Amino acid sequence: MTQKNRTTMMNVIKYKGFIGSVNYSAEDRAFYGKVEGINDLVTFEGTTVDELEEAFKYMVDKQINDCNPQHKSL
Repeated sequence: MTQKNRTTMMNVIKYKGFIGSVNYSAEDRAFYGKVEGINDLVTFEGTTVDELEEAFKYMVDKQINDCNPQHKSL
């Protein structure tokens, strides 16, 4: 495989300083993940990459809002 054809795949997504894991379930034909590095279980999922990104951003904004009621990001 040449350098030109090599693709690097990262299994994380980032938004507003938060990192989310990215996994794929072939059985469910869906992407899923969880927000990493926080003391809470916050998960997200989607059947497309766009849906996954949208769900992750929504959950990050919700987490920020829930942890800091003065910060209204939604």
